[in-house]
Amino acid sequence: MAEVVLKNLVKTYTEGETVVHGINLTIQDGEFMVFVGPSGCAKSTTLRMIAGLEDITGGEVLIDGKVVNRLAPKDRGIAMVFQNYALYPHMTVFENMAFGLTLAKMDKVSIAARVREAAEKLEITNLLDRRPKDMSGGQRQRVAVGRAIVRKPAVFLFDEPLSNLDAKLRVSMRLRITQLHKELKQEGQNATMIYVTHDQVEAMTMGDRICVLNAGRIMQVDTPLNLYNKPANKFVAGFIGSPAMNLLEATLTEQDNRIGVILHNKWLALPEERANIVRQHVGKKVWLGLRPESIGNKNSMTCTPENTLRGVVKAVEQMGNEEFVYFAIGKEQYTARIQVEAAESLEFGSECDFGFDLQKAHIFDFETEQNIGLES
Repeated sequence: MAEVVLKNLVKTYTEGETVVHGINLTIQDGEFMVFVGPSGCAKSTTLRMIAGLEDITGGEVLIDGKVVNRLAPKDRGIAMVFQNYALYPHMTVFENMAFGLTLAKMDKVSIAARVREAAEKLEITNLLDRRPKDMSGGQRQRVAVGRAIVRKPAVFLFDEPLSNLDAKLRVSMRLRITQLHKELKQEGQNATMIYVTHDQVEAMTMGDRICVLNAGRIMQVDTPLNLYNKPANKFVAGFIGSPAMNLLEATLTEQDNRIGVILHNKWLALPEERANIVRQHVGKKVWLGLRPESIGNKNSMTCTPENTLRGVVKAVEQMGNEEFVYFAIGKEQYTARIQVEAAESLEFGSECDFGFDLQKAHIFDFETEQNIGLES
């Protein structure tokens, strides 16, 4: 059992600046939880408080039902993987991985067995006699992960472990860590993992659940798909998704018993089921959120003329099977995701009628920025 519970967790520095504001979160036994958010949102600070590397100003951290606030890191049953690998340069890979077990006075036969088992999982058996300077960044990071595995901790903590790797290595390593989590669970070992990243693609592809943080506060905790399809507020909507959601100022109005939004002095109709949810907000200013795949040209989606607007193409990014089309209507910038076969010859400076599919539109309160378009 390796459940991690954060109760009213607070961090205030001596200068009086509070960076973590009463976080409450339960991470289930065996869960892969990702902390994600922009730089400075206190995700690493929160992780370090769990690890015991940062003092806790207020609240409690419980691991396996036990309050660990005053326990030293070595007594918390955690193993941490850092961004900069933190390997001893004068030791071999074997010695680096075995170091914690040696300090714990484990016998040499058991140490060797654990190290080789971890090395096989991470496919680094052939590196055991090498030193860190003789390895690539990806290999060093595997060693750092292996050093955590051999300890068989209650909880694994990862602090942006892939940020120093190139794009291709990041993809392969995030896949390996995800596979490792599933393998450990399958073998009945403790596999609770808390992973910090600023990369929302990593978060979406790795986490069982994701905790989105901003300025030391939790914005939403949910599965990757729910965060994408049902963002609780404007911040989550704008942060999760690549390219980012289009977020536009609009006004909810009613015409001929139908509800829609006024955008660039044109009225766009909402589908009936979405309109009924936001009916009580008619007449108010709102934020309209549309994913790039909900905007396209006449060849990529079917929209009524009332839900089309004319824009000027500012840039086109070729992504192989699809294009990201950046266009402007007046001073507002938009992004559309269009399949290549439907993209026509969109190029810089060309004008095009863009259809806005409001079936999956999100409506956010203009003041509170909460999603008022979600069904209760």
